Amino acid sequence: MSASKLILTQEVTGLGSAGDTVEVKGGYARNYLLPRGLAIVSTRGAEKQVTSLRRARAARDVRSLEEAQAVAARLSGLTVTLPARSGDGGRLFGRITTADVAAAVTAAGGPELDRRRIELPSSIKSVGTHTVTVRVHPEVSVPVTLDVVAG
Repeated sequence: MSASKLILTQEVTGLGSAGDTVEVKGGYARNYLLPRGLAIVSTRGAEKQVTSLRRARAARDVRSLEEAQAVAARLSGLTVTLPARSGDGGRLFGRITTADVAAAVTAAGGPELDRRRIELPSSIKSVGTHTVTVRVHPEVSVPVTLDVVAG
């Protein structure tokens, strides 16, 4: 089983969104995508189901793209301050997670965000200014400035 043809049931970063037909290595399909329910094996019946899902999604996407651009406008000028416990030299005890960022954005007056839509550049383990990316829509990504302070 060198390559597997799958249909994604959820959005997978770097691979595609729900309803996309993708071809991946057998091990990636068998060990990651299928056990987590992120994809199903592509069959003729599944293809027909995906076609109807795509039509419904296309109608929704136009409306959600406009909503995403409105959310992006609210996020674009927002600077989020996130207090975190830190030791000497500004190193944090632990690290900043996507859930922490989502809570801080909401506390700063921004919209409520799904933590799975937030992409951290790498592990944030120090006090300072960091930039995180929020994928509001597959076509709309917004950089948000995150100011981590000792607290």
